[in-house]
Amino acid sequence: MDLATMASIGKAGAAAAIGLAAVGSALGTGIAGAASVGAWKKCYAQSKQAPFQLLIFIGAPLSQTIYGMILMNAMVSLCNNATETVGFPAMLGAGIFGGMAMGVSAWFQGKAGAAGADALAETGKGFGNYLMTIGVVETVALFILVFIQATFKAA
Repeated sequence: MDLATMASIGKAGAAAAIGLAAVGSALGTGIAGAASVGAWKKCYAQSKQAPFQLLIFIGAPLSQTIYGMILMNAMVSLCNNATETVGFPAMLGAGIFGGMAMGVSAWFQGKAGAAGADALAETGKGFGNYLMTIGVVETVALFILVFIQATFKAA
């Protein structure tokens, strides 16, 4: 297999990394957004102050798309600078599985954000706790980004 074909396989993995991470971000923001709109509606119906902090729960899953982009850029750089085989099938797998892991992290971050939005609107308390929960879920995506990049640097 020639170098151009191998680079194309690696770039397909890079595209999968950002694409699958973005799918998860869309799911997560959609879930958290829908729950936040419902929580705001509850507040308005009860003539309570609607918490602006719910926007944080909505936007939190977007960071996984950024992590997917960082991974994509690192993989494309490896492909563009390759002078010999860099393990392009491994790059394809890393992009697919890394993107999926980031996407699922974003999806479940949105679910946690939805629960936090409902709880905050109902009680007006616990924002820091709900935010920490979202942060723990975020950590999965960060681990994936760092560990996959480390495998390519070790190669």
